[in-house]
Amino acid sequence: MQGIVRRSLAVLAMLAAAVLLSGCGYNDIQQKDEATRAAWSEVLNQYQRRADLVPNLVNTVKGYAAHESQVLTEVTEARARVGQVQVNADDPESLQRFQAAQGELSSALSRLLVVSENYPTLKADQSFRDLQAQLEGTENRITVARGRYIAAVQDYNTYIRSFPQLVTAKVFGYAAKPNFSVENEAQIARAPTVDFGAAPPAPARPQPPAQPAPGN
Repeated sequence: MQGIVRRSLAVLAMLAAAVLLSGCGYNDIQQKDEATRAAWSEVLNQYQRRADLVPNLVNTVKGYAAHESQVLTEVTEARARVGQVQVNADDPESLQRFQAAQGELSSALSRLLVVSENYPTLKADQSFRDLQAQLEGTENRITVARGRYIAAVQDYNTYIRSFPQLVTAKVFGYAAKPNFSVENEAQIARAPTVDFGAAPPAPARPQPPAQPAPGN
């Protein structure tokens, strides 16, 4: 009889704990934490997709512009630094290093694309044009993935900082997460322009010199 009572009390205690935890937001905290992890995985996946395109892009450009060694080396080295970063999305300094490395690769790729404008035969190469489409699509996916991750982290952080969830978060060790720092919020919603086919702008026509005023 006593054993049955003890088991009944244990079941009731477990049910009460479940209700209490649910009421304090424990389940929602877990769900939002998992949402940020899933969003972060997609960010990494899209950045890796871009990194995987770099060797083929460099080799294609090298076939037409081998003497552009400086910019080719910059892209290759930036890609290597990206691969060396061991990122922990829950560590602000680690996330900052990751973002800086990805920014360096973006800048190096931009310089490479500027150089490519000087080589019409390179821009007409089918492999190069295929890489254009893949890189442009990847940049768009990166923008979308970053935006979703930023939103997921903001939702999570706001939730665990609200009462009574903040008590539950402290008890179970859930802390606020760092986020991407974006100088211009519009960059989240606008992917970088990747266009190998656009013609460079025509130089400005020189203005004719001013005619001297006729003498009186």
